[in-house]
Amino acid sequence: MKIATFNINGVKARIEALLTWLDEAKPDVALLQEIKSVDKGFPRELIEEKGYRVETHGQKSFNGVAILSRLPLEDVTRGLPGDDTDEQARWIEATVIGDQGAVRVCGLYLPNGNPAPGPKYDYKLAWMARMEARVRDILATEEPAVFAGDYNVIPQPEDAAKPDAWRDDALFLPQTRAAFRRIVNLGLTEAFRARNQMAGQYSFWDYQANSWGRNNGIRIDHLLLTPQAADLMLDVQIDREVRGREKPSDHVPVWIELAA
Repeated sequence: MKIATFNINGVKARIEALLTWLDEAKPDVALLQEIKSVDKGFPRELIEEKGYRVETHGQKSFNGVAILSRLPLEDVTRGLPGDDTDEQARWIEATVIGDQGAVRVCGLYLPNGNPAPGPKYDYKLAWMARMEARVRDILATEEPAVFAGDYNVIPQPEDAAKPDAWRDDALFLPQTRAAFRRIVNLGLTEAFRARNQMAGQYSFWDYQANSWGRNNGIRIDHLLLTPQAADLMLDVQIDREVRGREKPSDHVPVWIELAA
């Protein structure tokens, strides 16, 4: 089972790039972030024609997450528990039925948090605390589960080409990284770093200042695995070359393959 995460940065603006990548990469499940579309406006027909079931949790002009799956889905839920007043579309879950077993997938778009300090940063930390609680609940089920998406977290200095430039940014503040570690330390495996410890491995390059050309990137798109999912992991990669194509997202896909 190949599971990918991809911040598409506007599904309507990037639909051709998305369709090309789906044809090439052939993920069984793709978790999208920043679709920037209400549910009714999502270009589902173009994706369904390629054999994918589409589940969305949309929001006009901002945020929005989706699950595209070539495999059967069960128990689709939308929204991160813990705050009934939160109207931002940042979390979607489903159980994927694979040939060799089921996997719970949770697609997430964690808040950016800038400017920090401030209300947006408070929201980010509160959201991460809610995610921690949800991870605890899923771990208690002892089922294979994957938490994949744009975390807006730079975990370590080697995950940024110029870490000093991010010292005061919400993505790299000590409180942010500590909250991320608390989630991982519940017993999750950070898939990419479990297989690749090299520096210079990024998933995001800003559109400004020729960041792509200078490889001035950061790694903020992550897949965290429960122990049961980590035991099934066969491979993990970043589809870096996608960033160099026409009209790309500023993120690239990251994917894992599970024996499921």
